[in-house]
Amino acid sequence: MEDYKVIANTFAKKHGVSLKVIGNPEYRKYFHDDKEYRWVFKMRLQRNRKQYTFNFGQSIAAGREEPTMYDVLTTLEKNYVGSFEDFCKEFGYDEDSISALKIYKAVLKESKAVQRLFGDVLDELQKIC
Repeated sequence: MEDYKVIANTFAKKHGVSLKVIGNPEYRKYFHDDKEYRWVFKMRLQRNRKQYTFNFGQSIAAGREEPTMYDVLTTLEKNYVGSFEDFCKEFGYDEDSISALKIYKAVLKESKAVQRLFGDVLDELQKIC
């Protein structure tokens, strides 16, 4: 695991990526089907004068520990999302679900932000697993 953290930090340094926690984390449910509370951090990724601000639900095991560059870069949606119908088929959501549509829109927003920030180095980003 430590090797991946080094790879993520090296990627960030090489490509001028910064990660910042904004404000104080909240202790709440994060995912729509969460049964337990977790710490949720407001984060900002910046690169080449572009930025993406988002909420990051930390793993329950990590507690209040701030997310690392590795934590964030590995969870970003790096693939083309496609249509809502394709998304539902791929992940088993009901196309008539308002909840599924909200999730799809959030994933689509993240995917577009990742393309905007990392489009020129996406292949390298995808190697950080």
